[in-house]
Amino acid sequence: MDEEALLKQFAAQFAHGPDDADDTDAAAAAQGADSTANQVADDADQSPATFDTQQFLNGLDAIFDRHAAATEAGPYLEQAMVDAENAGDEAGLLTVLNETMGFYRSQGRHKENQWIVQRALELAARMGLTTGTSEAWATTLINCATAMRAAQQYDQAEDLYHQAQSVCRHSLAPTDRRLAALHNNLSMLYSETNRPDKAELELREALRIIEASSVNPDADIDVASSHTNLALTLLTEHKLEGAHWHAAKALEIYRTGHLEHSAHYASALAGFAQVCFAERRHADAVTGYRHALAVIEECYGKDTDYWRITADNLRQAEEEAAKAGVTVDNAGVAGDAGTPPQSGSRLPNSPAQGKTGADATSSPSTVSVSTGSAGAAEAVSACPVSGLKLARAFWTQMGKPMIAAKYPQYAGRIAAGLVGHGSECYGFDDAYSQDHDFGPRFCLWLTDEDYAAIGEQLEADYEALPRKFSVDAQGRVTFEAHARSDASGAFPSAGAGSPVTPRAQGANRRDGVFRIGDFFESITGYHTAPAQTAPHEWLMLQESTLAAATNGEVFADPTGLFSKTRQGFKNMPDDVRLALISKRLGMIAQAGQYNLPRSLKRGDGAAAWLSIHEFVQATASLVFLVNVPMVVGYMPYYKWQFAALRKLSGSMFALLPNVGEQLETVMRLSSAACYGGAGFGEGGKGAAPAIEKINDIVEQIAVDIVKELKREHLTTSGETFLEWQRPYVEDHIASDDPVLKSL
Repeated sequence: MDEEALLKQFAAQFAHGPDDADDTDAAAAAQGADSTANQVADDADQSPATFDTQQFLNGLDAIFDRHAAATEAGPYLEQAMVDAENAGDEAGLLTVLNETMGFYRSQGRHKENQWIVQRALELAARMGLTTGTSEAWATTLINCATAMRAAQQYDQAEDLYHQAQSVCRHSLAPTDRRLAALHNNLSMLYSETNRPDKAELELREALRIIEASSVNPDADIDVASSHTNLALTLLTEHKLEGAHWHAAKALEIYRTGHLEHSAHYASALAGFAQVCFAERRHADAVTGYRHALAVIEECYGKDTDYWRITADNLRQAEEEAAKAGVTVDNAGVAGDAGTPPQSGSRLPNSPAQGKTGADATSSPSTVSVSTGSAGAAEAVSACPVSGLKLARAFWTQMGKPMIAAKYPQYAGRIAAGLVGHGSECYGFDDAYSQDHDFGPRFCLWLTDEDYAAIGEQLEADYEALPRKFSVDAQGRVTFEAHARSDASGAFPSAGAGSPVTPRAQGANRRDGVFRIGDFFESITGYHTAPAQTAPHEWLMLQESTLAAATNGEVFADPTGLFSKTRQGFKNMPDDVRLALISKRLGMIAQAGQYNLPRSLKRGDGAAAWLSIHEFVQATASLVFLVNVPMVVGYMPYYKWQFAALRKLSGSMFALLPNVGEQLETVMRLSSAACYGGAGFGEGGKGAAPAIEKINDIVEQIAVDIVKELKREHLTTSGETFLEWQRPYVEDHIASDDPVLKSL
């Protein structure tokens, strides 16, 4: 990540750190979750929990108030987790987890935060929060998403933010500051994924909400933070005048409210310094960074990403000041921060970040891609961007303007994106994927009423969109609005850069205009997800089917209806998840631990090979189920199963992260183990070494699975023959429906 993006991340995390709406609204989460937990306790005739949530929050506030967070907050939070868990207070524990996510994020402790995010989502699911629209669930989703964003797990973060948006529409008032925090955090994600226009829109909405909710916007720390974040986003768009105004306004608010000793003041100082650097006001930049470093050290210590990033920015500002012959007093502060630069001091084409180097004016090379020609497959095979990126550009440049111009009264009701079948929907497409069903495309999802009114005409307008595009060296996609593929102005039936196969036409088409319900029915057989109380229906849905219904990206969803429907399919009931985990444990034991060794001893290579297949399938599925599909998605169909498993295993949040590699080793050795090694590179060594290695891996995987089951409190047994773990897991299934239990 470049310096500007890192500073952006730094400012956002200070502006929404562990002591404001983004995280301490864990108190609101506690209140909402507490009512749920108390109801559960009442129903079970249990005694009330003894963990004092308010006392915990007061103690944490006291640590931050005396600027002792760097040394005291971590141990305090860890002990609170133990206390809440020992007291059996699930609502209290959820509060502690929300606070811990914010603190760990502020400290750059992303590896440790993986357990906190996972625990929070699992706990919320266990408490029944994920099926509703409670404030507790909204707050938890926002905090989990922000932790994922800070760890640069952007796809998962964006999905969690969108889930939070859907919940917040129903659970929060229009002026609730958590809505502003959500818009602000979404803006950070868009900024870090090179979508500054969307980031700016989110930040302006966040600022509007906060100002509307504030008693005194001129002395409100959250208003100041929003100005800082907006300034940094405008800076990335080279809008220096607006960036300067918002950065100076933030500092003015801190001073008016006498808030200079707040940890968030550092973000305002560093933000203004960054703007000054872009304006080549090096003295002001140096002063701002120095002051920011002092505040960071006071509040968080020097061993943080924030301190290191700001120190690096300061070093570069000092170097540029020295080159310009400017001397800055070490004791100075940004005393004239609110003063606009003198006329002529701004350089509109100056860099908007601290780093200098490559010539920004060099002409990028481009790769042009035409569609509809006889050589289309060869041309598209050179397309250097992914299908999802191409789809988003096609929507932004062609689809969205078309709808605004021709269907203005429906623009606020049409959802757009790319979801469903196709390699690009999983994000795994490459040059080999571009020989069929590839090209600029997206889906438009309408309500039944809107489809009846405009569906056919909108489909015709979609098919008529130009599809000739070019991609420059930076991966930017540009469409030519005047492009046509033949003299008649009509596009060939393929409508993309490569032939459309029969499986992607007619009722199985993968893009264009759909009724929301029809779209999901075409993939799953259901207009909406089965009810949470219908486990037999959930068990009939393949994981790969659910993966196809919930993959891809949603580019726009003004009403939230499409995302809500999609979320329904992501929200697998926890009882169903546990039942599937039990089934997978049974198959791992039967195929891998029992039948595989026996088949090998019999010399039945075919049976052994099929046993390995069943073992690998069950184990891979178990990894996704243990990591919770709501968080990581479902295991896709066989072609992309291991691509998805490798991606999941590479995440710092992954549970059972080593299993994928172990499974691939088993498959590599399977030929030698099953057929004695002849012709498979084993020479005269025969099957014995491969068999021994495979058996060792199978048992090691079983050991790792048992450890994970224990960590999740799904078992108290150390038995590594996994069939005997099934009763322990099924003990946690709340429903009495026999379809969820093994015989």
